Formats: sequence, C-alpha cells, structure tokens
Amino acid sequence: MERIEDIILRHSRRGMTKLLPCLSADYCRLAAEEIYSWKRGVVFLTTGFYVAGYPETDGPTGTAVLANVLRDMGFCPVIVTEPENAELFTIRGFEVVPAEVGVDTGFFRQMISERRPVGMISVERCGLNAQDDYANMRGVSIREHNAPTDELFRIAPEYGVRTVGVGDGGNEIGMGNVAEAIEKDLALVPCVVKVDHLVIASVSNWGAYGLAAYLSILDGKHWMPSYAWAADYLKETVEIGSVDGITHERVAHVDGFDESVEQEILEALAAQIDEELSERSIAV
Repeated sequence: MERIEDIILRHSRRGMTKLLPCLSADYCRLAAEEIYSWKRGVVFLTTGFYVAGYPETDGPTGTAVLANVLRDMGFCPVIVTEPENAELFTIRGFEVVPAEVGVDTGFFRQMISERRPVGMISVERCGLNAQDDYANMRGVSIREHNAPTDELFRIAPEYGVRTVGVGDGGNEIGMGNVAEAIEKDLALVPCVVKVDHLVIASVSNWGAYGLAAYLSILDGKHWMPSYAWAADYLKETVEIGSVDGITHERVAHVDGFDESVEQEILEALAAQIDEELSERSIAV
C-alpha cells in the first residue's frame, strides 16, 4: 500500500527525495502526530512566498486546507503573513495577523505572549539562509518583500512552543534541519531555520495536504476538504493576484503543474484516508 509520504513526493523535480536519508521514513505521520498532540488552542501558520511581485500559488492553498482541518478539529488557526496577503485567507474566514516587512523580534515576542500559541506551522515560507539573507530559488534576495516570520520559529523553543515546517526546495523555514544535505546534494544555499518536525514534498501544498490527511486518520474523521474545495480556493487566490511560482503566470497552476496533477494528489490522499478509516471500522 502506498504511503502518504510516497504520494506527496510524486513527480519530484527538485531533488527532495535526496533528503529522505536525513529523515524518518514516516516523517509526515510523525509531524501530524505532533500536531495532534497539541492542546486545542491557537496555532500560528505562516505562508506566502514573494515571486515576481506577487505571492505564489504554492503555500496558501495548502495552508488553507490544513487550517480548515485544524479548525474542524477544535484548534484556532491564525495566519501570519504580510498585510497584502491577508485577503488570501480572509476569503475563507481565517483570522490573519499581518506582519510588516522590517518588524523586529519584539513584535513576534509580543504575538506569542498575547496569543499563547500551542504550536506553529510553516508552509512554503522563506527563512533566513546561510548567507544571512532571504532568497528565492534563483538565489535572488527577496528581503525587502519578506516579513521575517521565521523569527517566530527561531524563538519558539524559548516559549516551549513546538514547530512544524513544510518545504519543497531548500530555502523554506524548517530546511535548517537538513541544511548540510541541501548544500551538499542539491548545491543550494540552505535556510538555517530549524523546526521540531520537517515535512518535505514535491510541492509544499502537497506536504500540507499530507498533514491534513494524517490528521483526519488520527482523528477518525475525513476532515480534509475535497479537490473541488481546494481548486475553487486556488482559483480565487489567482483572481486576487497569486501567480505560479515557476512560470509567473496568473493561472490556477502550482509550481508548473496543471490542475490534473493537483487533483491526482488530493484524490490519492482522500482514498488513503477512506481506506485507513474503513480498515479501522472493520477492525472494531
């Protein structure tokens, strides 16, 4: 039987499979179990990757799907991103805490003190790299467009807050866990920000979907939204201004993959949830 980890790593183009020796074989399940163990409360989620003047389509949809599952399970998801990205999430009724470019660590310490998050999750969010910069996959600095939300993850251990990061390239929050392998095997300048659990995927949205699938299995309910829900949301984000991170086109594609591939992944994960829940029901 194909595992969720196998599904989210289908169609790999960026060498993420080269990082597998650095992770547990069931890394996505372990990350989901971590989230499931959190006391029901506020969860900070950060996403939004600046590409050619716009947020890319990879990140918001996965974050929205995961936030929807968390909300259904009794958590209070709060999205932390730039003000110009807020509408991407308010259209689904999610609370957004805007973080301006240039805010300092004190801003994030106050956020933690006021909201007392039970955990933090990053999905396709740029983190500080080994050259002390925020850069895209082409190595071009995006510091002037990127609020330093990775600071939340850098200071989280001081507050006893656990963290999960999802990435697909090497420059995202959480890739500090495997920085040496990224530099050696992928010849990229890695993000240095670490998390308690790293989830890698061919597309970061898929990694978030994988977490949503495992959370559904753990909770015994098919919470994960359908492909139709995700597809409609993705189209809305494009109408607002999102672009494909690879082609820079305003189309409902993610990282160069068209809708059919997104559908394939979501439907495969849905089938996995149904199979797991069916087996559990028969066993009972």
